[in-house]
Amino acid sequence: MFSSKIYKLKFTVPFFIVALCSFLILSCGRKNKEEPEPVTNPELNQLIKIHESGVLRAVVDYNSTNYFVYRGRPMGFKYELLRELSDELGVRLEISVINDPVESFDGLKEGRYDVVARNFAVTLERRKEVDFTAPIMHTNQVLVQREVGFGTPDSLYIYSVLELADKKVHVQKNSSFHKRLQHLSEEIGEKIQIVEDSVLGTEQLIAQVANGEINYAVCDQNVGFLNKTYYPNIDVSLDISFPQNIAWAIPKGDDVWRAYLNDWITDFKQTKTYAVLYDRYFESPRIVNRMTSGWHSITGGKISNYDQIIKQLAEENNWDWRLIAAIIYQESTFNPEIESWAGAYGLMQIMPETATTLGIEDYKDPAQNIMAGVRMLSWLDEQISESVPDSTQRVKFVLAAYNVGLGHVKDAQRLAEKYGKSSEVWDNNVDYFLKNKSAEKYFKDPVVKWGYCRGDEPYNYVHKVTANYMHYLNVISES
Repeated sequence: MFSSKIYKLKFTVPFFIVALCSFLILSCGRKNKEEPEPVTNPELNQLIKIHESGVLRAVVDYNSTNYFVYRGRPMGFKYELLRELSDELGVRLEISVINDPVESFDGLKEGRYDVVARNFAVTLERRKEVDFTAPIMHTNQVLVQREVGFGTPDSLYIYSVLELADKKVHVQKNSSFHKRLQHLSEEIGEKIQIVEDSVLGTEQLIAQVANGEINYAVCDQNVGFLNKTYYPNIDVSLDISFPQNIAWAIPKGDDVWRAYLNDWITDFKQTKTYAVLYDRYFESPRIVNRMTSGWHSITGGKISNYDQIIKQLAEENNWDWRLIAAIIYQESTFNPEIESWAGAYGLMQIMPETATTLGIEDYKDPAQNIMAGVRMLSWLDEQISESVPDSTQRVKFVLAAYNVGLGHVKDAQRLAEKYGKSSEVWDNNVDYFLKNKSAEKYFKDPVVKWGYCRGDEPYNYVHKVTANYMHYLNVISES
């Protein structure tokens, strides 16, 4: 029902304004250590575009280290780094999941993304297409195989790269692992049978090695060590490359954006926060419990204990169950007994009088509480459908009304229309007037019927729910 839309901004201003904006943004952000010349082509100035749009558009790959959902919450090393970066920039973070490097690079070139935050090994060939930031980390490429002693014949275990001759090794398509194996084949003077997989990611190939479906794969050393904690029968001790820089990719030729990111990465890697994040995703003993849990989107795909109830009620009422789950996460973090100071209760924070109006007998029962919330959403959708015909836009209006009440949303629509904005569009139109409805200029306006509203709360509520919903769309199955 809901999908995020990205609108391109065509930004054309005289050179001196671009240079001034670049200087001011850098000055207000991080100290500029590289001191690049201002970008003369405003089409290349990604930093200005990000501030203008208010969104950082980033690509990650979906795996157990970079990005996943656990207990309804988006997590991952790269995800958390990007969240820190977006906070530093003062913009919202928008995540896209793409596992194919070629598709990621194409998105950068076409202006659909600002940064690709994947485990990219920096190579001369890739530098021809994109620019790279300062290294996020360093790692080697290693061979993934099964250890001797776990039921695997000794003849399959490889002790030296020379023994890779005529062996079949599986790698992710378009990865740096493929190129490294090609070079290694030349170095040892023997053919290595390289099998490129266009469907499975590196971690899925590691799992196939552990399960005996294939014999060999390749991964980065840190990822190999991590996977060994929950696949103890794999061996990742054989290096097949020298240490390599792992960095983020950005559009080619934008020195201002690259300088900003380089300064931020260099500084952030020295912080305690970075050390905590690295430990959380690569060294903590809790990694095994998290990965083997049914709550992990990769291994279990379970958001909450109430998934089946949510799915049933969402289907019956023509809602995406992942949107309902995102609302419940925001309302109660799936705690069925939570009660607000105002008396709202349960998973979807239902007021007693609301439950009665909706025909719910026991709103403290989790299933009936969800039913009440879904019925309320459907009612709000009906009330707003005429004034907001586009269903994608309407979801945001419904969410705001669920949080603060339909009257305040209608007031914001009337204000938007009065001040020359669209009453049918949420972002940068109606949302502005709801957010600012605490200002006397607006809540005392003659078109306003419901008076004062602390608008920050519903404004932020819509952003948080839709952001979590997008995370669920990225990694959680529809059925």
